[in-house]
Amino acid sequence: MFKELSKPFIIAEMSGNHNQSLERALLLVEEAAKAGVDALKIQTYTPDTITIDSDREEFMIKDKNSLWQGETLYSLYKKAYTPWEWNKPIFDKCTELGIIGFSTPFDFSAVDFLETLNTPFYKIASFENYDLPLIKYIAKTGKPVIMSTGMIEFKELKESVHVLENNGCSEVVLLKCTSTYPADPKNTNLLTISDMQKQFPNCLIGLSDHTLGTAVSVASIALGTMVIEKHFTISRTDGGVDSAFSLEPEEMKKLVSDVNIAYKSLGIIFYGPTEFEYSSLKFRRSLYVVKDIMKGELFTSENIRSIRPANGLSVKHYENILMKKASTNINKGTPLNNDMIEW
Repeated sequence: MFKELSKPFIIAEMSGNHNQSLERALLLVEEAAKAGVDALKIQTYTPDTITIDSDREEFMIKDKNSLWQGETLYSLYKKAYTPWEWNKPIFDKCTELGIIGFSTPFDFSAVDFLETLNTPFYKIASFENYDLPLIKYIAKTGKPVIMSTGMIEFKELKESVHVLENNGCSEVVLLKCTSTYPADPKNTNLLTISDMQKQFPNCLIGLSDHTLGTAVSVASIALGTMVIEKHFTISRTDGGVDSAFSLEPEEMKKLVSDVNIAYKSLGIIFYGPTEFEYSSLKFRRSLYVVKDIMKGELFTSENIRSIRPANGLSVKHYENILMKKASTNINKGTPLNNDMIEW
């Protein structure tokens, strides 16, 4: 599926930006479709399938730079999770609007549930990208898998890909990812994308972009990304758990447009004028007579110059012509040719 893409595949990530409202979730689907994305992704878990309800120190988010400082993992996921009974109406709305709905499962039960909804492919999140039992379970569905690579060591990534490829996964897409929220462009290390293509030749490479704005996603196209995932919200001011680093509808629309323009600009490896440049060739430089010259007079830097347009001899002959004699009278403004020169 993904290896046959004719343009970049763009995913809008709803995450918890539905604010526990199905109406809002369906509106997010509508806005994503209007923006021109190819797919919308949700997450399938409950607070109890992803963590436990505990206020022990290790379950607290204490990082003062975190958007979620002061939350326990359980309280955060209680706000962010998508009720499982919403999955089908969200997917149905995606189908109705011509985009693909799919999800990230976080445990075996979520995979089993999504299989009943016939999800076309799966996403594995960065925080689960080395959960080998879960990865194996997902692979055994036989469906394509998109996996984010935030935080994972190279040797771990090789192992995870090996598990996918050797347990029935039909296709693997790896997304370069920096798991900070928001991510700083200087820590995004897009050059890794080129290396990932070399290290994992059987995988398609993309980007899960947590930076603000669209510049990093657009830049990644030049390095070969064909799948881009961006968090999506109605408004960054409405309190969605991920809204602070999510794109709003008009920004997502611009991302889709700019990414496709960037992809078209890649073209092919080509030197020389394209068919569209031929009309411009006449305005290249060539050698012209810029002062009247009498027969027998020497050509000098005062009476011939390299100027536009391109009707005269190539400028590469300039030094060879200097101090040679004119074979005829030549008026100012005449393009120089071989017959005017005593060789």
